Amino acid sequence: MTGYGKSVAIFQDKKICVEVRSLNGKAMDLSTRVASQFRSHEMEIRSFVTTMLERGKIDVSIWVEQGDKVEMPSINVAVMQGYLEQMSAASENLGIKLPENVLEVLLRMPEVIARKEVYEATDDEWNIVFDCLKKAVEELLEFRRQEGLALAVKFQEKISNISQLLASVEPFEKERVEKIRTRIKDTLEKSLGVEYDNNRFEQELIFYIEKLDVNEEKQRLANHLEYFISTMNDERGQGKKLGFIAQEMGREINTLGSKSNHAEMQNIVVKMKDELEQIKEQVLNVM
Repeated sequence: MTGYGKSVAIFQDKKICVEVRSLNGKAMDLSTRVASQFRSHEMEIRSFVTTMLERGKIDVSIWVEQGDKVEMPSINVAVMQGYLEQMSAASENLGIKLPENVLEVLLRMPEVIARKEVYEATDDEWNIVFDCLKKAVEELLEFRRQEGLALAVKFQEKISNISQLLASVEPFEKERVEKIRTRIKDTLEKSLGVEYDNNRFEQELIFYIEKLDVNEEKQRLANHLEYFISTMNDERGQGKKLGFIAQEMGREINTLGSKSNHAEMQNIVVKMKDELEQIKEQVLNVM
């Protein structure tokens, strides 16, 4: 969802500037800073931006530069003179000295600073502004597309890494069963020193191993990896859905780790978690 777009146009002696920025966000969070002469069109601006950008933290700025001239508020000298005369008369009558910063006081008095009235933009000027807004949004969308392509490559790499790590679990599974068998047997014979029935031992061992079976978790994780890629390649905005799939992948990886009962398998699980965390961080920035 990250993006940036800017457009500038000249209308008569004015330079119209439109800037649009976006960051990732769960919903549409739009803030606007619009020059006063265009505020009557603010609802139109908000509606257009919301429709085009869908979601994210969006900032829209529209301002006007008046050529080389800088429009400054003017000082109404006549009003200031009137205030000074009244203050001088009051000072003399009351026997109170005028303050040393009398100029500063006068400048704060009502109506001394005459601000220029805000003009209402014409239809022609507004059309120029709206064209600028469209161009800025299009530029931002193109920025998003480029960022999306880069993210897609990164996601492909991370999903591929998890898939390879998942495949590397298999050689340790048979080894794990034999290690569990040996460990339990040694505990019974050496630590506890008890006699046991081999047939009963094998039955109990099979029951124990079944509880540690990870085939279902492996299959579900493989399905989630495929579903993530197919969802990512969908042209519609699927950021939230990718986030949900990533959560499901995390559940399977966690279960795989808790059932592994094998140092090498747990190391692989840690590596898968690291790859998945990098996916989760970036998926927040996907529409």
